[in-house]
Amino acid sequence: MDIRRSLSHHSGSRRSPAEVLRRLTAYVSPGTRPEDPVRELEDRVAGLLGKPKALFFPTGTMAQQAALRVHAERTGRWTFAAHPQTHLQVWENQGYSAVHGLRLHPMGDRHELMTLDDLKTAGEPLAAVVVELPQRDIGGLLPSFEDLAAQAKWARESGAAVHCDGARLWEAQTGYDASLAEISALFDTVYVSLYKALEGVRGAVLAGDDDTIAQAAVWRRRLGGAIVDAWPLAAAALMGLDDALPRMAEFKAHAQAIAAAINADGFAHTTPQVPVTPLFHVHLPLSRQDALRAAEDLLAHTGIRLFLYARSNPDPRRCSFEVNVGISGCEFTPDEVVELIKGLPSRV
Repeated sequence: MDIRRSLSHHSGSRRSPAEVLRRLTAYVSPGTRPEDPVRELEDRVAGLLGKPKALFFPTGTMAQQAALRVHAERTGRWTFAAHPQTHLQVWENQGYSAVHGLRLHPMGDRHELMTLDDLKTAGEPLAAVVVELPQRDIGGLLPSFEDLAAQAKWARESGAAVHCDGARLWEAQTGYDASLAEISALFDTVYVSLYKALEGVRGAVLAGDDDTIAQAAVWRRRLGGAIVDAWPLAAAALMGLDDALPRMAEFKAHAQAIAAAINADGFAHTTPQVPVTPLFHVHLPLSRQDALRAAEDLLAHTGIRLFLYARSNPDPRRCSFEVNVGISGCEFTPDEVVELIKGLPSRV
C-alpha cells in the first residue's frame, strides 16, 4: 500500500530516496573517501556522548550483542540484568543467548520501571545491567536521573558493567535536565540508533572507552558487521544529526499536545498521561484485531499509517499502540490525530 503520511516511525522510508540522495550531496564531495563519513560520524557521536571512542555498526542488534559479549568476557560472568520487556528480549529473538550463550535475568514488574530495589534482588553475579532509555514497551517511561545514578553505582560496586540501550537516547534526553554527555557518563557503554528519531537510513553507533570499543570491533567483524561501504549510511546519519537532533524538544512538545488532545476527548487515553519523551502509548476501546483491521482500512483509503501494530491487553476488548513523534509526526495536528482515532470503530 502507498504510505503517504505516517505517525509511525516504523512504516518504512519517511522521505523519498531521491530527496535523501539530493541532500547527501552536501555531505560528500569529489575528494571524500569512503571512510571519511564513517569516521566523522563516530567522532561526532563520541563527542556528543562524552565518550573517548565510538564505533559504527550496521544494526543496533549487533551493537548491543557486541557490547554485552565484551562485558561478559571481561567479567567472566554470563548473566545480565534488564527490564522484563527489554528490547533485547522482545524484539531481537534472544540473539544474546542464541549467538553468545548469555542469560537474561529480568528485573522488576513488566509494566513498571526497573528500580534499584529490583536490582538488589538479583542474587547472582552480573556481567552487566542494561537500562533502556526510554523504556519503550511501557509507554516511553524514564527513571529519574537520581535513580539512574543509583542503579549505575550499585552495578559497578557489584562488579557489573552498565550499558545503555539508547536507541532513543536522542529523544530521552528531553526528559532530563542533563546533557547527552551527562547521561552517558553514568554508563560504561552506550548504543544509539541512527534511523529512528534521526531519520537515517540504517545503522547504529556504540560508544565507550578505547579498550572496550577495540574489543567490540573484533566482535563486529566476527558478526559480519565490518562493512567497507558504510559511507551512505553514515552520511545519512550526519544529515539526521544536523536536521533532526536540534528538534527533539519540539517533537516532545508536539507529542504532549497530541496526548493532551486525546485525553481531553475521552474516547482513548494515553500512558503516560503527559509524555516525558516524544514516545507514548494510546489505549483504545477496541480489540487488537479490530484495531488492526481499522488501521489497514484507514491506510487503504487515505494513505495514512496511524500505527504499525497494536499491543494486546489483558482485557480482550482493549488494545494499545505506540506513537513516536518525529519529523513525520509533526505533520499531524493534535485535533487531526484525535479524529483519526475516533474514526477507527467505523472502519472495522
